[in-house]
Amino acid sequence: MPRQKVLFLCTGNSCRSQMAEALVNHYLVDTWEAFSAGTKPSGYVHPMAVQAMAELDIDISAHRSKSADEYRDIAFDRVVTVCDHAAQHCPAWVGKGVVKHIGFPDPAGADGSNEERLAIFRQVRDGLREEVFAYLQGGESAAIEFILNPQNHP
Repeated sequence: MPRQKVLFLCTGNSCRSQMAEALVNHYLVDTWEAFSAGTKPSGYVHPMAVQAMAELDIDISAHRSKSADEYRDIAFDRVVTVCDHAAQHCPAWVGKGVVKHIGFPDPAGADGSNEERLAIFRQVRDGLREEVFAYLQGGESAAIEFILNPQNHP
């Protein structure tokens, strides 16, 4: 069975969408192929995102911040916006794919010491792994299917 494609979108493509892409490509590689982009690419991947992912033995140091325009012609199965305030900060996707918003605060905007800021990156990373994986692995769609077709479920 071919892998499904998911695009993670945010504004800068420097933190959240980069981490989501890497998590899916690392842990769900058998069923999903992930990409990430932003409407206003920052031009870099945040060093603390790189560090937080390295703690899971996932290397994103060679990733680059990409524009959503690079992916307009690709037919995605799912498109996930990961900005916390989608209406204000995240792009509207006009390409192909079912769009879902799973919002998280921008860890790049966190205040405090380096350790306190890194803790925010870890929280976002772990939240992405939990919520995005549940969505992609059918947690949400299974619940919807149960509501629509309860006779198909025990």
